[in-house]
Amino acid sequence: MTEVTTLDHVVIRFAGDSGDGMQLTGDRFTHDTANAGNDFSTLPNFPAEIRAPAGTVAGVSSFQLHFADFDIRTPGDRPDVLVAMNPAALKANLGDLAANGLIIADTADFTARNLAKVGYGSDPLTDGTLHGYQVVALDLSGQASAAVAEFGLGRKDAVRTKNMYALGLLDWLYSRPVEGTIAFLERRFATSPQIRDANIAALKAGYAFGETTEVFTNRFAVAPAPAPLGTYRQISGNRALAFGLMAGAAKAGLQLFLGAYPITPASDVLHYLAAAKDAGVMTFQAEDEIAAVGAALGASFAGQLGVTTTSGPGLALKMETIGLAVMLELPLVICDVQRAGPATGMPTKTEQADLTQALFGRHGEAPLPVIAAQSPGDCFAAAYEAVKIAIDYRTPVILLSDGYLANGAEPWLVPDLADLPEIDPKFAAEPNRPDGEFWPYLRDEKLARAWAVPGTEGLEHRIGGIEKADGTGAISYDPANHEFMVNLRQRKVDGIQAVVPPVEVDDPSGRAKVLVVGWGSTYGPISAAARRVRRTGRELACVQLRYLNPLPANLGEVLAAYDRVIVPEMNLGQLAMVLRAKYLAPVVSYARVRGLPISLSELAKDLTEMIDEEAAK
Repeated sequence: MTEVTTLDHVVIRFAGDSGDGMQLTGDRFTHDTANAGNDFSTLPNFPAEIRAPAGTVAGVSSFQLHFADFDIRTPGDRPDVLVAMNPAALKANLGDLAANGLIIADTADFTARNLAKVGYGSDPLTDGTLHGYQVVALDLSGQASAAVAEFGLGRKDAVRTKNMYALGLLDWLYSRPVEGTIAFLERRFATSPQIRDANIAALKAGYAFGETTEVFTNRFAVAPAPAPLGTYRQISGNRALAFGLMAGAAKAGLQLFLGAYPITPASDVLHYLAAAKDAGVMTFQAEDEIAAVGAALGASFAGQLGVTTTSGPGLALKMETIGLAVMLELPLVICDVQRAGPATGMPTKTEQADLTQALFGRHGEAPLPVIAAQSPGDCFAAAYEAVKIAIDYRTPVILLSDGYLANGAEPWLVPDLADLPEIDPKFAAEPNRPDGEFWPYLRDEKLARAWAVPGTEGLEHRIGGIEKADGTGAISYDPANHEFMVNLRQRKVDGIQAVVPPVEVDDPSGRAKVLVVGWGSTYGPISAAARRVRRTGRELACVQLRYLNPLPANLGEVLAAYDRVIVPEMNLGQLAMVLRAKYLAPVVSYARVRGLPISLSELAKDLTEMIDEEAAK
């Protein structure tokens, strides 16, 4: 009889060729996990090449899921279970597997040709290479094909059901419900009954195989995680970002206009918003990045909420127009889903290397606010905040996400639109001068200029790319006026600090000497590493920065209160450089640029050593 063992958390990685359906398998297992009430975090990992050769390490696609009965922050960096569909998947991922981890391998693809293709001289499943791991070698492809034989599929389509067979087996092994996946398959393949029924049969067959054989002596269960009451859904960072933009536009009473060129990993934001026409969203798929941002800026000039989405290379192309938006002082939201570079780099891999570009990458003095999301679900709140600041202060705002957040997923508590902060565009409705004239560059207490919708009677005005005279907005070449306007635009952005919350330090004991400062997606590894370090009895303080320009008013004071300040980043130390320059603080950079999130285990180990070094002084 199979025993059921209760675990508090599990990390599973599905891996196979791009095209084997690993992303779908992982996504469905995540849905099944969400239905079981667990907290979870995911990490999809795609090949960087569009069509990498089948059976090669470069062509391996994987999906990692970490689920638990407690609040988790990362998808984990050492899987407990590896489902390997071929030798390349095993080769690419074995080094990450935890000691004594479980390997479920599809023997069908472990042929001499496929083994040689990735450098195996013999079969690792039988030659002792996998000593120290639990190995379950199954002919998943053959068993799936047999399970769907009655449906008359061709050989290729029959083999494709192996991912559902594997999913059913894992659902059984970890006590996941399958009803949600069955309903999904019924919807997904509603117009192809043969494919629908075959995939459902494969899913059920995999589940039944686990239940009726004695291949596994243990079955596992993970209890639901406690969570505040409310309506939850599984959400990716890109989808949350799209929802946040829509919510901001709705709250402001503006039409959302997205000007975008499809670019990995930001394309899904365009896809989600293009499907939201019934919500009043207008999307424009441009031929290039410059046309996309130009259209978005034009929409803002016309009284809509202009938004553009991109990644690092596209952001570089948009910069002249973003500088124009700074001068025109119009709301514009620029969403940069960062990826590994430089240039084309590794489009499907994650990085945080666009920070200095966001802060300084424009011609002339062109300051603008920069905000960073910290988790997939937080992309909603960050996008909403970007919309609010853009409208309130009449400025372009750069919102930084990255590939890890964009494609990763987590449970998300759906907010009530009525509870979100108010956003009022405060359009000019009448002349703002005693003489009955309208001046577009007269300002309110936030230094935000008047925003008049073109065509409003009596509010005729002209703006363009040449320096403006204060107040009138007329073309000006006066040196004193230029200096005044440059300083004024800087003061306006600096003034946003008034609405930036002070830094909150996570320092439970209040006695820590070492402070870790994070931004963006490093929140997950940092907070999880801090938990691990503190469990050893060591003291560690953490700060997460959401606002990168302007920085919180009390940040300098916080940095000065600690003996050592460490900044982990997926770049070569960009925020560390900014903090050193601004606060003259002896900041230590912890740089990792591997195209992957920072390793929780590695970070925890290194932080432990740094704390011990500081204590020994």
